[in-house]
Amino acid sequence: MNGTAAATGSASCRFAHYFVECGVDTETGLEPDDGAGEGFEQSPIRRSFKSKVLVHYPESTDRNPFNKDAVNMLCMPRGLSFRTRADGLDPQFHSFTMSFDDGTRSYGFVHTFYEEVTSAQIITAMQTLCQMHHVERHSASSASSPSSSSSSASSPSTSSMDSLVSSLDESDTESLVSACLGCAGSFDPARDTLYVSKALCLLTPLPFLQAAREFLSQLHQAVTSHAAPPLPIESYIHNILYEVPLPPPGRSLRFHGVQGPIVCQRPGPGELPLGEYPLGEAFSLLGVDNMVQLLTCALLETQVLLCSQDYQRLMTVAEGVTTLLFPFQWQHIYLPIVSPPLHHLLDAPVPFLIGIQRRDGTQRSSLHLPHEANLCFVDIDNRCVEAPEDLPVFPDQTELIQELSEVLLRFGLPPQGGVVTTPATASPRLSSLVLEDLMEDRRNGNLGGEELEVLERLQALARRCGGDKMSDGGKTLGHVFEEEEEELKAAKLNIQLREVFAGRFAALFGRYEEFVIHSALDLDSWLSNREGTFSFDKGSFLSVQPATHLHFLSRFLETSMFSSFVDGKLISRWADREPLQQLFDSRLERERLYDTDEEDSRNCRYRKCTTVFESAQVIEHRLLKADHTAIHPHLLDMRIGQGRHHPGYFPKLQADVLAQGQNTNKWSGRVTASRRTDLKRSTVTEHSGVDNEHRPKHTFMRKNLRQAQLLDSSPQAVTQTHREFVDGLLSECRLKTKRMLMERMGKESVELGQGEANITGLQENTLIHGLCDLLERTWGHGLQLKQGKSALWSHLLHYQAARVKTEIPAESPGSNGLDQRTLDVGTLLLRGSVIQDMRFIQTMIMSEVGQARAWIHLALEKKMLSQHLKELLTNQELLRQLYKPHAFLLCEEEREQFLFHLLSLNTVDYLCFTRVFTSISIPYRVVIIPMKKLSIAMATVDPWVCVSGELGDSGVRQIPKNTQDIFFQCKNLGRLSTLQLGQENSGLLAKCLIDCVMVYNEITGHTYKFPCGRWLGKGVGDGSLERVLIGQLVSPGGEEDAGRWTGTPPELASPSQSVRAVLESLGSRSRILSVEVQEDMREAANNLVKHFHKPEQERGNLTVLLCGEGGLVLSLEKFLLHGLKSNRLFLRNVFVWDFIEKTVVSLETADQMGGLHRSTMPKGPPCDLLCHYVNAINASPRNIGKEGKFQLFVCLGIRDRLLSHWLPLLAECPLTARTYEDGALLRDRAAVHSLSRILHTLNEFTITLETALVKGVDL
Repeated sequence: MNGTAAATGSASCRFAHYFVECGVDTETGLEPDDGAGEGFEQSPIRRSFKSKVLVHYPESTDRNPFNKDAVNMLCMPRGLSFRTRADGLDPQFHSFTMSFDDGTRSYGFVHTFYEEVTSAQIITAMQTLCQMHHVERHSASSASSPSSSSSSASSPSTSSMDSLVSSLDESDTESLVSACLGCAGSFDPARDTLYVSKALCLLTPLPFLQAAREFLSQLHQAVTSHAAPPLPIESYIHNILYEVPLPPPGRSLRFHGVQGPIVCQRPGPGELPLGEYPLGEAFSLLGVDNMVQLLTCALLETQVLLCSQDYQRLMTVAEGVTTLLFPFQWQHIYLPIVSPPLHHLLDAPVPFLIGIQRRDGTQRSSLHLPHEANLCFVDIDNRCVEAPEDLPVFPDQTELIQELSEVLLRFGLPPQGGVVTTPATASPRLSSLVLEDLMEDRRNGNLGGEELEVLERLQALARRCGGDKMSDGGKTLGHVFEEEEEELKAAKLNIQLREVFAGRFAALFGRYEEFVIHSALDLDSWLSNREGTFSFDKGSFLSVQPATHLHFLSRFLETSMFSSFVDGKLISRWADREPLQQLFDSRLERERLYDTDEEDSRNCRYRKCTTVFESAQVIEHRLLKADHTAIHPHLLDMRIGQGRHHPGYFPKLQADVLAQGQNTNKWSGRVTASRRTDLKRSTVTEHSGVDNEHRPKHTFMRKNLRQAQLLDSSPQAVTQTHREFVDGLLSECRLKTKRMLMERMGKESVELGQGEANITGLQENTLIHGLCDLLERTWGHGLQLKQGKSALWSHLLHYQAARVKTEIPAESPGSNGLDQRTLDVGTLLLRGSVIQDMRFIQTMIMSEVGQARAWIHLALEKKMLSQHLKELLTNQELLRQLYKPHAFLLCEEEREQFLFHLLSLNTVDYLCFTRVFTSISIPYRVVIIPMKKLSIAMATVDPWVCVSGELGDSGVRQIPKNTQDIFFQCKNLGRLSTLQLGQENSGLLAKCLIDCVMVYNEITGHTYKFPCGRWLGKGVGDGSLERVLIGQLVSPGGEEDAGRWTGTPPELASPSQSVRAVLESLGSRSRILSVEVQEDMREAANNLVKHFHKPEQERGNLTVLLCGEGGLVLSLEKFLLHGLKSNRLFLRNVFVWDFIEKTVVSLETADQMGGLHRSTMPKGPPCDLLCHYVNAINASPRNIGKEGKFQLFVCLGIRDRLLSHWLPLLAECPLTARTYEDGALLRDRAAVHSLSRILHTLNEFTITLETALVKGVDL
């Protein structure tokens, strides 16, 4: 049953907050709009002039005070525009949105039309301007001097038009009139009529787009109609302001305009929030692919700049994108319509979503965009979206686009876009009250089948009787039905598209609550420690996601909208949840009830949304049957003579009846106190997003600047805005560097106890990408003139050019700063300068943005980022030349703090350049360092090296004779891991005791040390002519700092000479601590197990865990050397490989002797494989020595899952009892069994060995 509602109470319950009229103020006259960016070469009839808010009702409301300047700017962004009869006078419609300090929003709907100018003062001023413009153009074209072209610049721009008119005498005016007749763009009041734009605006708390549009359109038609409306215009405005309430949640409401009923609806508690902006139009304007790409940019909080000639298109796309973000909310600058005086906001160094109007013929190059490295430029009219470089793909993007395309095709819209339906500005007007009543009955569902048939016959009869030619823009009943069907179709399409995206976010974040970290005991403690705590376990969340989603999700988790979403979840422990989050959580709970499929999230399939039709039916039901009817417009207590109808002119409204509501109507008390309270609460909750009780306490969640300040174009407000931008950049730098330090140093994983689940490499790349974006925005703030897409790289190029001009290159012509550099043995490479790094980056073929990012990565890896930027900023003259006074880089104190925060990144090690730019060519230098006492022996050897890293190896590089170093260039090897060192000379005199080998990366300045501590040559040591060394990255400060821990633990290196001495002593010390040996063995195996339990992206170098110091090979060698009886058994030094060889010989001998020792010797496949592998290793052409052979033996055994079987064979061999003492670990059955079980646990892993380890072995 229908109810009747009124809204005479609080303004928060009303359908509309304000009615506004903007136009020309005849008292002040014409004032040129200096901020419009127009030159005086344009005809005055085409220029923009300042508009004014003529009237607004009511004067103010409690929660939303009226901002006259902002409303005027948004109602008429280009100011007043004039037309003549020769121009088009069609009315235009657009909308806008305003944000308040408490986070609430208000929506404005503007109907702009042209009204004949009746003020003689305005007409004379326009005529005079046109005449002056004609004379100036005539004199400029006839003058021969080039300087005469600047005469137009002397035209008065800010003087009052009244003084301009009075300054001309009658004779001057007559001569100008005769000269100007017939000129294009001129105006003669005797021959033409002058029209000026006027805007009618309705401000509402919720986006009732269709209802507001219909109301304003009907209001304008009533004004232009020859017949007077049934009631004065004030009655309808008073009704919409004070007597039409907001529809209750889940209900629809019908109220009356001037010419017919209007219906609006509001979603219920379990539905998606109200969103009436036509998504179908947005998808038609851009196409599905572009819309998904644009939404991806918005989700990752890039800077989004919309451009179109139509203001409403800007609003449609902007609102469409923010609507599709559910359950997340845009946290930054949001101005879908920005007038020319506010174009300085394009300079904002923060994420924004801004829309600007592009006039006819304007090219993109004319826009002053200081930085485009992270800008998404959207040309709506040309269906073009230019996204930033390296934009991640939205998860399951192909399937999502396919599903969206199916929805659009069901409604007859092509997925590629191109079909845009512009709603007609004229609204339906019924010819009689009988038809109006029939229409209302149809809306309310009160007509049965027979009645509907009768109504259709009436419609056909109206057509035959000339009903198609109704006067004054009225429409037939058939047209009314068609428009209703179009509105219903658009509403159903809206909700279906939104449900598809809501389903995608539910699939992506369905388990987000499991990763929220509740560490605080109360709200106050959480607020005080908010910056120092982690609210979401990002590493664990990413570890359970599909690999194809990680690039997008890792960046999205760092956005403000996701942080705000998680903060809302945490605050819900102590306060009411935000409505959007509560709705999202309830939808997740409902899905869990019906979803019984326990599918792994990393392998889940794409599921289409199943609620699209259900949601559309709910909307359809509400729109077809109105649940409530508002009070009809009625006569007001007006003075005699007011409210007269003048066709074509909007009347001067009577202020006393519109300033406040009148409680004289008998229906005004229909809304009870409880209902009024419910309406008030639901209104505030829905369109603000935060319950009003808790708003003052949690305003920290609103990170965006106050829109009232952003919309203020006064110099003081602009200065204050940029001051806040500077403070925000400094704060962001502090938080980003702190986050990077905590992530790199592992504090997060230690505190959470989940260090092994972190995907630190992926998160590290994401954080560094965020740092690059921050630097680009910082360098783009206040830039005078953009010369490229990257503001930072542009500054670097200017700095490079200035250095070339002021300094003669220090290097001699033809010299190369890389390969001509000479270094003493044992010293490290000096790190390059800013210019040297730039020159190398410039050899890399990539875009300006890519070069800037590469330069940042390189400087960060070299720990020179802060120093390089400080050097860049020392050129104060260049800074003042490139930047405006308010720029961040010209704020000295903030700039120093900024550099100090970046300096803190030097405390940790990064390999971001080496691991990201993998295809570039890097120059390396290898230096062999012998023992000092025996350095002369290097002259007798002929060494070669082969360097291997994560990305490949260098191949064999022969070191020139009588030298100890070699310089070569090859493809980036990544982080270096192993080095093969060998010599070709096999003579007895060709021997050398090698201390270590140093490898220098000439670009990054990284130094790798490969300890050796052993002989290279025949007849000494183990007789090896080739060594496989394991490297470690040492600090770039000097070799003496190689062991210093700089935040990242150094990797294990090759066993050094001191370790060798310990190993050799094991054979003669049967009393060596067997507990320590067993503990080392368990630790080495445990490190391998942990390695394979990490995500694949985060695993370290397996070769180091196998062959490095403390690795499996060395631990097993200690085990087998424990308790060896005497060195005399194997002549000189003790080598485990000698024992293994003798064991294999005894096993083969026993097998040949038949059954003589059959009862004591082990037999079977493990025994045969042991003999086969040992013989294959001995048959290898590589002369790697006994230690190298044992290392190869262990690596092959662990790879092929045989080592755990070979150890008992060695223990059971009769040779063991003669070789080892009674207390040796190999003769301890329990120790051997324990070690065998430990090694057996490694059999479940697939071990891949580096080529350098197994080269030359034929199995």
